[in-house]
Amino acid sequence: MARPGVLLLVAVAAAALLAAAVPGTQGFYLPGSYPHKYNPGDYLNVKVNSLTSIDTEMPFSYYSLPFCEPQDGVKDSAENLGELLMGDRIENSPYRFRMYTNESDVFLCRSAPLGADAFALLKKRIDEMYQVNLILDNLPAIRYTRKDDYLMRWTGYPVGIRVGVDYYVFNHLQFTVLVHKYEDANVARVMGAADATDAIPSGAKDAASSPGWMVVGFEVVPCSIKHNPEDVKSRKMYDQYPNKIKCDPTTVSMSIKENEPIVYTYEVNFVESDIKWPSRWDAYLKMEGAKVHWFSILNSLMVIAFLAGIVFVILLRTVRRDLTKYEELDSEAQAQMNEELSGWKLVVSDVFRAPSNPMLLCVMVGDGVQILGMAVVTILFAALGFMSPASRGTLITGMLFFYLVLGILAGYAGVRVWKTIKCGDHSGWVGVSWRVACFFPGIAFLILTTLNFLLWGSHSTGAIPFSLFVVLLLLWFCISVPLTLVGGFLGAKAPHIEYPVRTNQIPREIPPQKYPSWLLVLGAGTLPFGTLFIELFFIMSSIWMGRVYYVFGFLFIVLLLLVIVCAEVSLVLTYMHLCVEDWKWWWKSFFSSGSVAIYIFLYSINYLVFDLKSLSGPVSATLYIGYSLFMVIAIMLATGTVGFISSFCFVHYLFASVKAD
Repeated sequence: MARPGVLLLVAVAAAALLAAAVPGTQGFYLPGSYPHKYNPGDYLNVKVNSLTSIDTEMPFSYYSLPFCEPQDGVKDSAENLGELLMGDRIENSPYRFRMYTNESDVFLCRSAPLGADAFALLKKRIDEMYQVNLILDNLPAIRYTRKDDYLMRWTGYPVGIRVGVDYYVFNHLQFTVLVHKYEDANVARVMGAADATDAIPSGAKDAASSPGWMVVGFEVVPCSIKHNPEDVKSRKMYDQYPNKIKCDPTTVSMSIKENEPIVYTYEVNFVESDIKWPSRWDAYLKMEGAKVHWFSILNSLMVIAFLAGIVFVILLRTVRRDLTKYEELDSEAQAQMNEELSGWKLVVSDVFRAPSNPMLLCVMVGDGVQILGMAVVTILFAALGFMSPASRGTLITGMLFFYLVLGILAGYAGVRVWKTIKCGDHSGWVGVSWRVACFFPGIAFLILTTLNFLLWGSHSTGAIPFSLFVVLLLLWFCISVPLTLVGGFLGAKAPHIEYPVRTNQIPREIPPQKYPSWLLVLGAGTLPFGTLFIELFFIMSSIWMGRVYYVFGFLFIVLLLLVIVCAEVSLVLTYMHLCVEDWKWWWKSFFSSGSVAIYIFLYSINYLVFDLKSLSGPVSATLYIGYSLFMVIAIMLATGTVGFISSFCFVHYLFASVKAD
């Protein structure tokens, strides 16, 4: 997304690469993120998250299906803003274990007979391939399957499976809890890198006498077992099931039928593991395809080198040669040469003429600076480990926080450009600031509200609750808007950027072009797209295929390369337009790099058609297109801003070197 050039810190990029992109890097945890010590026999409570499906992209509550409920009722876990926006609804569950106590054939509950509605809903969720997501000690349940010679990892397990015309539900779960001995004196290793040496004060002599355990892994194997409901009529939750249960994941036998109950059971085994607590997330975050990420970066560097060569030729050969020849002439010879000039030198009196719709340009640049700043800071913090997946929702919460705070940069940038266009007149800066504060949030509000009505109508947990809508509006109105106005005030007080040449009152006529200039502008977006399309696949898979994306070191480098390519593309395109005496470069410089959003949107449609072929229903497709549209608008503003700022600096430098009255 987008950021001003000041934020492109090369030193920090190196730190980010070391922290997250190097394959050998181990788990990184923040101070205060300590392991939980369990003594043998202590209760471990499993939590449940929303049911999810890559077929519909609409999460639903776990208890919307006829599963067992806890004896003391369903209770919501405290959720942060990011979790709510992501559609997570974490609740307690009836599954409970005792630390280091193996249990088998545990009866959980017998559901009520399936009514017509419940039966139809359960079949629908099985058809839509919904997954059950369980959590123990903040670790999602992971499931391993083997396909050919490959071991595949999945989070959660399917609600059931369809075989022919029959539907089978997974009603028996075989849990494996990986535990590691609590290392009291060496707990410091959970802080920072795995070789940290500072010890966390333990102060627990009695802890040494009772070793205790830490949870370092949570695996599940779902099975479909045919239970006789009559055998458990008198059984209570957690009683022993009357018959021995043998879990075979390769066969299914518990078919669901209308007006018949479902009996749920489980078993749990504790296994001592060599996995250290700081590395317990490695199973979820294993960086597969590192060579592909490096290929993506190498591909981007080649594009950058190609464009840099063109820029080098423009600046050091063409421009410098022309300027040197021009400056060596005396004033009379310059006047004679001006009559014979062609190319960019002819538009010297028009190049800084105010663009059409200057306020809209200022607003879009201001919002682009805000989005770019949010993306750089968020990805940087994530690459340095400050947004660990162990803390759900922190990435979205962080993005929202940084976006709100960076409103001050948006206001400053928008008003500063406005004041420059108006040649130092800052009147109207309040209107510019208000529009900057409302433009992109207004678009986001319109898109998300429309999609939210679709989710509300489907009773999905992905729908943003009305109370959260109020909270978001209050955050915007009480934090973002005031900070944007403060930034606008600072921009109005700051000196404007003076033009190096004077502008004639009568605009110069632009000669007819051989080809439409906008065609070149739209085609320019292919180069920035070429730098990120490989990484884009991984990001799309993370968002829509339920995969964990955590190679933020690579993403940070790709973002920096994208900014450089956008700047170079816009600069080259602006120079080409000036050479054909087209002085209307303002908007073209913005869209020459911003047009990458068109190709990203087309790629999103391609991903929908060829990679999300199983996406079912018009609601799911509408959600996908709506979120993609929201994403590409943000990218357009961010990349367009980079292109505009680089072109403005280039044009200012170019004509500041010309002695022209």
